[in-house]
Amino acid sequence: MKTVNMHEAKTHLSRLVEEAVQGQPFIIARAGKPLVKVVMVEAGVPRRTGFLAGQIDVPDDFARRDADLIRRLFEGDDEAAS
Repeated sequence: MKTVNMHEAKTHLSRLVEEAVQGQPFIIARAGKPLVKVVMVEAGVPRRTGFLAGQIDVPDDFARRDADLIRRLFEGDDEAAS
C-alpha cells in the first residue's frame, strides 16, 4: 500500500482520492509516521430483506389484533388499562 507524506497528499489529493476509488487505498504520514488510511467508502448499507424468512410466523390478523383495546387506550378509557 502506498504511503504519502502530508504535503504530497495535499498537493495531489484529487488524484490520490481517484486512485482510492479505483481500489488503491493509501496511507497519509507525517514525519514518516502513518496517521490515516484512505479507502473508498462502500456504497450504502446492503439491505437484508427477508433475513428472518422461515424463522418467524406473522398471523394474518396481525394488523387488526387488539384494535379495540388500542383504541380505548388512546381514547383514555380507564377500564382498558386494567
